[in-house]
This record gives sequence, C-alpha cells and structure tokens, in this order.
Amino acid sequence: MSETKKTLQLEVITPDAVVLQEKVDFIIARALDGDIGILPGHTAMISALDIQEFSYDKDGTRNILAVSAGFLEVHDDVVTILTPAAERPIDIDLSRANSAKDRAEHRLHDKKDSDIDVARAELALKRALCRIHVVNHYRGQ
Repeated sequence: MSETKKTLQLEVITPDAVVLQEKVDFIIARALDGDIGILPGHTAMISALDIQEFSYDKDGTRNILAVSAGFLEVHDDVVTILTPAAERPIDIDLSRANSAKDRAEHRLHDKKDSDIDVARAELALKRALCRIHVVNHYRGQ
C-alpha cells in the first residue's frame, strides 16, 4: 500500500473574494508575536496576523502573497486566512505601491500637519513596503 502525502487545505479569504484555495505542504505566517510554521497535523489554533509576506510551499515550490494583517485559523489540516487584502506578486502594481510608499513617507515627514493620523500613515507605509518587497522577491531582486 502506498501512503498518501499529507497536505494542508489553505484558504485565503478577503471581503471581495476567495484569493486562494489550494492543497499545500507547508505554511509560514507572521503572527503579531512572531513567525509560525504550519505543517499537516498542526494543533488547532487562532492567531492575529501582521502585515506580511505570507509564504507557502506546494509541490516543492515556494509561493508568496502580500497579506494586509487579519486572522489565521488552523483546524483539522485546514488553514483559513481572513484578511482585508491579499495579493499575488503578479497582481501587484509596483508603480502604485511605490506611489503609496511615497505618500505615506511624505505624510510622516510632515507631522506638523495636525490633521495627520500617524498610526494610519505608518500602516499605509508598512503595507506599501510589504507589497514592494513581495514583488521584488518574486522577481528575484
């Protein structure tokens, strides 16, 4: 008898769409308190996610997504990511991400403006940098 390879069912869900629904071998996610590696048979858990380059291995290939925070649930070899936004590298508009980075940096630099929401500008910068990093990683830069 041949033993079938154990996998995880990965589902990445945003308010707009199911971005990803695949059988995968391994997942690396960044929780608010550090990175989590998930293999088949992982203990059930729920964790808050940070803005990150989310990665997963499938058939020996590493794949990445830009994930804008959210929540991760692991239960019975099903990993569900609920996030406001998740993008594959090929779907990220690099010029738009660079423009968002420049806008956020400009807002943070000009803190004299009392209307600036610093926390919001910092999150926008972190999201833009994540998106840029994911594209550059995908392109091997």
